[in-house]
Amino acid sequence: MVSAVFHNPRAGSAAPAVAKADAKADEPAPPKPAPQPQPARPPRDPFDWRGLAARVAPPVVGMALLVGIWGLLTQGGGAFPTPAATFDAAVKLFADPFYSNGPNDQGIGWNILYSLERVGLGFGMAAIVGIPLGFLIGRFALLNHMVSPLISLLKPVSPLAWLPIGLLVFKAANPAAIWTIFICSIWPMVINTAVGVQRVPEDYLNVARVLKLSEWKIATRILLPSVMPYMLTGVRLSVGTAWLVIVAAEMLTGGVGIGFWVWDEWNNLNVAHIIIAIFVIGIVGLVLEWALVSLARRFDYS
Repeated sequence: MVSAVFHNPRAGSAAPAVAKADAKADEPAPPKPAPQPQPARPPRDPFDWRGLAARVAPPVVGMALLVGIWGLLTQGGGAFPTPAATFDAAVKLFADPFYSNGPNDQGIGWNILYSLERVGLGFGMAAIVGIPLGFLIGRFALLNHMVSPLISLLKPVSPLAWLPIGLLVFKAANPAAIWTIFICSIWPMVINTAVGVQRVPEDYLNVARVLKLSEWKIATRILLPSVMPYMLTGVRLSVGTAWLVIVAAEMLTGGVGIGFWVWDEWNNLNVAHIIIAIFVIGIVGLVLEWALVSLARRFDYS
């Protein structure tokens, strides 16, 4: 019995196609592209009310306590004005702070500006002289030994002791006041700058010697960045000293200025204006201090 095997050409051609289809079905599907992660938004910090209260509440309580004690001590009357009377006088005073009725009758705003002008001139000259002198004293030991005894001798001298010297030399009150500010505010800048130069690591200076840098490059590239925090601390102390000195100097020299204004109000027995001037002097000094502290933080290389 002979069995015949018939070959269907169509069936033979369809078999590979079916096999290919099965192979494609067995292949895993290509993975879908993973979604790109979205950048996470930083969580919004809630406002720190407790921190704000911790910073604001103590000064407010302290001022309220001061005003309360002041009010209790003056409620029986007398020459010393009450807080309410002083506040009323301040409102009237600052309603027109820049009036001018002559050289000896000007508003408190003009007096503050004239005092700040004298402080700026005296303090500016002290910085121009004091900071380079501090660099030289800190850099060269011989100069340090020469000048340090003089600084130790002159630094404790009272500002009012320098005022007659200024009047004798300059023959005028305004230059004498500027001279007094200059000589009294120069010492903190000289001392702090010199200390900063002396505390520069010796390795930095050894590298400068190996590279054969000039003194100018040593001062600008190595010393100045390291000394900047010390120098700005001296500047901050000096401007506080200058603002203290100008009030005392103007009381004695006269003219226009916050110190002269305080003395003139005392001659008029206007105690309320004297108290207002005390607060104004303190606020202006606080603003100057805050401005220089903010500047010093910008140059803090530690």
